[in-house]
Amino acid sequence: MPPLDLSGRTTSYFEFWPMWLMYIPVVLQWLLLSVWHRSLTLPLIANPAVPLSGMVGVQKSAVFDAAGAVARDWILPWRIYSKTNAPIPEQAADVAALIDAAGFKFPVVGKPNIGCRGAGVKLLGDRAELEAYLSKFPVQGEIQFQRLSEWEAEAGVFYVRHPYAERGEITSFTLKYAPFVIGDGFSTLAELVAADPRAGELQHLYGERHKANWELLIPAGEPYRLVFSASHSRGAVFRDAADLISEELLAALDQIFADIPGYHYGRLDIKFKDIESLRSGRDFHIIEINGASSESINIWDRNASLSQALRTLLQQYHTLFKLGSANRALGHEPPGLKALFSAWRFESQLVKQYPDND
Repeated sequence: MPPLDLSGRTTSYFEFWPMWLMYIPVVLQWLLLSVWHRSLTLPLIANPAVPLSGMVGVQKSAVFDAAGAVARDWILPWRIYSKTNAPIPEQAADVAALIDAAGFKFPVVGKPNIGCRGAGVKLLGDRAELEAYLSKFPVQGEIQFQRLSEWEAEAGVFYVRHPYAERGEITSFTLKYAPFVIGDGFSTLAELVAADPRAGELQHLYGERHKANWELLIPAGEPYRLVFSASHSRGAVFRDAADLISEELLAALDQIFADIPGYHYGRLDIKFKDIESLRSGRDFHIIEINGASSESINIWDRNASLSQALRTLLQQYHTLFKLGSANRALGHEPPGLKALFSAWRFESQLVKQYPDND
């Protein structure tokens, strides 16, 4: 993983604008393309393998369930558990048995099976942390427990393959950095964050999450990670790395998506051993495969211009309409707006009940 370059500007001027503001042009384009294609919901069949193409309110595990044996070899093992009204220690014992049977142990990653942008994602180091996590999770909410990768390096790789095409395309490649500060033995966490060029501008993201340790003195030389879930909205740092796209990596993704019939569009969040291995199409783990609502996250690189970011977003949704049109020609029917609204409302209500993320 290339070291994080912190020279130059820390963020782009639009990087933390309200999301609705960034998506105004997308909404306008959606309406125009809906008229052209005679369907408001055509993008919701871009990925027929999963409900609503993975736009909203869809289980993260849905695409994993659709994957064959070849694709599953690349996906980090996972198990799903539904929170109940049973005593928390009893449920924790059930989860421990579940993950043990799956062949992985603590630490594990816990994440809501429905949700986005890192909501509710936590690294669980032991049974006590598992019990605390379960106690804050809504009853009947589904949790995906996933083995923690042995590799730290992380990237977001956007992949598109049209239904009639034999090969796909990697449209963006973005490195994801989890920011941290280094203790000096006499400064508190709050002071270390304030002194950091980028983190100091995002204290509103880190302060609440680390309030228990905010006034803690960090020992000299000790790193303190500010983010575990490498989500931009949670304060992770993204760097455009399109120059790292290779034919070997594309060939590996073609093989994976050939084993997920009906899945044509999305961003893979992956952990990998090193850049050389990844570019050779080996030694990487898939954490998630995000669907129709996923972003090409290179737009959040500090050097991206607003025009580049908007052009990328517009191209993404134009592609969704093209894929939807091709799949409609294959016999897939777009769902109604009611299905989309119901899924959005369901996810919105769930997310409000999730535990704080790491």
